[in-house]
Amino acid sequence: MPATAKKTAQLVTPELLVQRARDLIPKLRERAERANAERVLPRETIADMQEAGLFDVLKPKQYGGYEMDPQVFYDIQMILAEGCMSTAWVYGVIGVHNWQIALFDPRAAQDVWGGGDTSVLIASTYMPKGQVRKVDGGFRFSGRWGFSSGIDHCDWVFLGGLIFNEGQPPEYRTFLLPKSDYEVVDTWHTMGLKATGSKDVVVKDAFVPEYRTHKASDGFLGTNPGRDTFTAPLYKLPFGQIFVRAVSTAAIGGLQGALNCFTEFGGSWTGNMGAKTAEQVPAQMAVADAAVAIDEMKITLKRNFDALMEAARGGAEVDLHTRLKFRYQAALVVERCCQHAYRLHSACGGRGVFLDFPLVRYFLDILTARAHYANNPDIFGRNFGGVMLGRENTDFFV
Repeated sequence: MPATAKKTAQLVTPELLVQRARDLIPKLRERAERANAERVLPRETIADMQEAGLFDVLKPKQYGGYEMDPQVFYDIQMILAEGCMSTAWVYGVIGVHNWQIALFDPRAAQDVWGGGDTSVLIASTYMPKGQVRKVDGGFRFSGRWGFSSGIDHCDWVFLGGLIFNEGQPPEYRTFLLPKSDYEVVDTWHTMGLKATGSKDVVVKDAFVPEYRTHKASDGFLGTNPGRDTFTAPLYKLPFGQIFVRAVSTAAIGGLQGALNCFTEFGGSWTGNMGAKTAEQVPAQMAVADAAVAIDEMKITLKRNFDALMEAARGGAEVDLHTRLKFRYQAALVVERCCQHAYRLHSACGGRGVFLDFPLVRYFLDILTARAHYANNPDIFGRNFGGVMLGRENTDFFV
């Protein structure tokens, strides 16, 4: 059923979308083993999320979206991760693109959805690998990029590239290309997040019109070409703030999934040496600390976006210090989840080394998420601390 058809049946609220996501958990768990083996999300999983309207949370209303607050988007992502973190990762990455396209010249969104199918999805890989040559009306564009999550389910892609102007620093832009302009190369053989299908993308001398590019500087300053068309406060948020949470928040839900798995297992498990897991101090503390960490990370996420949305609605700017702090807090999430997932896994004893034990999947997925550039807290912590000590800011992706 097209996304637009289901919306007339009942009023869509954040609570309804969150419940729809929760209702998918059993299906996601059931499909997880096959998804990992095939190294791509099943098409029925994408269809289920489309049918539930989950990809429409941040999409402009002009194209059938709901323009809801990001807190709803992240709540859904965390819930999906309880069933399958790969699904939640793809949802976060692809779902946030339906927000980002509103920053472009409005002709870009028209190219993607103007044909009538508003369910079309956009993939990405923001590595600055594009080789760019300025031509009349736009650019000639080539390159090879890695880590394009969910690319097999998408008809368009955002790709990163640098424009070099003499005497000026390189200008980073995101380039939007249709499926006909790129090739997908299957390189995705990994220890975790296997079902994300985060394959390589190759472009050979494609033409990209100027209006299908977006300057990183516009995302930082709020001077996006789409601001007069897509006027909801949602689209006034800094690009760096919303994107980095799209690649860290799945880990919170993944940790909750691991915790759920451990409590189901540990409540009744007796090891080969006769010790009951539920009576072991390391197990008790691992469970308690993971539960508290999940709660704290969720509270911080909600508080930060409450503040960002309040500023957006009031037309106020969020100061650099706050943006750098929020950026660092986002980068800390996966590192923190890794530590708690490790403690839960360690408390499983010998049972935890077997691949058929569900907690292993959550553990490896969280570890793999830590490899994303945005989830390296050292880079962003050093910058935030340096600015607090009087040094110049070096990060404009905030």
